[in-house]
Amino acid sequence: MANRKDLKKAINYIAGELFTECIICSLNLSEEGKQKADKVMTDILNMQNEFISRISHTEPGNVKGFYKKLREDFSTQVDGIVTAIGQLK
Repeated sequence: MANRKDLKKAINYIAGELFTECIICSLNLSEEGKQKADKVMTDILNMQNEFISRISHTEPGNVKGFYKKLREDFSTQVDGIVTAIGQLK
């Protein structure tokens, strides 16, 4: 299991890449599309804050289960954001 610092760095890196991808996709969109892109970017930042906060407050007693659930939730949210970025066009 990686330490908290490495997990936080990984989450920040993935969120940064998703944010950059969303910005690049929004450059060629109409005004309505840009508003949708802004919503997706807000979702990315909220996701990043949520998971960084969750890592900072690990449940005592069930650490392995906590990180397994965290990883599953993170993957689910990233997949949803990638899908939303793909639908911006």
